[in-house]
Amino acid sequence: MTALAPNEERKKATTVLVRGPGPEELHPERTHRRRRALELTLAVAVPALLVLLWQLAATRAWIDARVYPAPSTILADGWDRAAAGALWPDVRATVRRVLAGYALGTAAGYALGLLMGSLSLVRAALEPLLDALYVVPKLALLPIFLNMFGLGEGPQVALVAVTVFFFVWISTMAAVLAVPSGHRDAGRVFGASPWQMFRHVLLPASLPSVLVGARIAAGVAVLVIVASEQIAATDGLGHLIFDSRALFQNDVMFVGILCVAVLGVVFSEAVRLLGRLLTPWAPRDRGRGQS
Repeated sequence: MTALAPNEERKKATTVLVRGPGPEELHPERTHRRRRALELTLAVAVPALLVLLWQLAATRAWIDARVYPAPSTILADGWDRAAAGALWPDVRATVRRVLAGYALGTAAGYALGLLMGSLSLVRAALEPLLDALYVVPKLALLPIFLNMFGLGEGPQVALVAVTVFFFVWISTMAAVLAVPSGHRDAGRVFGASPWQMFRHVLLPASLPSVLVGARIAAGVAVLVIVASEQIAATDGLGHLIFDSRALFQNDVMFVGILCVAVLGVVFSEAVRLLGRLLTPWAPRDRGRGQS
């Protein structure tokens, strides 16, 4: 083995790796636009390819079109029902129940979450009970609500409200407890009153996490109302889906499923947009567009 000269050993020992600036550093705006365009393309292309595959499978009899109608058939049937006015009563009934239950559950969950997050004695008194109730499947409470409110809108609204309440309560209490102690200490140093502490410290620090929980609750509220309308309702999208399945009207069933999907996305995105407007200082709650 040949020994290296002292100069060569010194050069080898002092070798450094130099990385030049890449596209993200040289052209950040252009890189961001390209990344955003790629993300939007994928977001549209993947569902479109799946729908095209479904359409092809139904038209070429790879699947039974009576059980799984082609997307073109579903859209045509949905358009006809909407134009005839047969679809809107069910949509309005579901939207009305979701909005009413969501408003009640959000208000109650936020108020109790703030109280329990701020007062340790209240948290010690109520948290075990609420934890026990949280793990109970919410549909199991529907018979109780039927006994309390009878048939009609009451049980549906109450079930959505209870479901939303737990999501908002947990996210609010956790957000208040997670406020750094330094923020609270700064408020006390400046002589903040309890209202000022809430208004200027606890509220802005916890609100972004609270709104993330509210957005999750919005999607869950739509899921719960569909299951509830199957059991104890004579209208609504949930009733439409399961009633049409019993009558073997699978195209109508898929129309109802499509409406539920659209309702869930619109409702969840509306809550997210509200959160962006109320908390412009908070980071986005989604991974896209961060480059």
